[in-house]
Amino acid sequence: QVQLVESGGGLVQPGGSLRLSCAASGLTFSRYVMNWHRQAPGKERELVAVIGSAGIYYADAVKGRFTISRNNANNTVVLQMNSLKPEDTAVYYCNARLSTVSYWGQGTQVTVPS
Repeated sequence: QVQLVESGGGLVQPGGSLRLSCAASGLTFSRYVMNWHRQAPGKERELVAVIGSAGIYYADAVKGRFTISRNNANNTVVLQMNSLKPEDTAVYYCNARLSTVSYWGQGTQVTVPS
């Protein structure tokens, strides 16, 4: 079955960096658009970054600080997060999407204290 496993979350001070990874299995990874979403306490889940054959997209809130990349050879997608802010605190989810098919990981917590 399809599995998306995120790793790399944790506690980091403002201005610090974290590198989130998502390892995918059970799907033809290169065909999927890969996304990172996040959900802060009491807020709706929001799109953070997208990488696919059409290119790369970033939400305005993370543009210039976050970088998404993928390695189709080892089925991974990475979100490099720099200059982290308290408002980046959330559970970060990896998502694989192909047309109407969508898979989610279990999420990884990122905490940036104020």
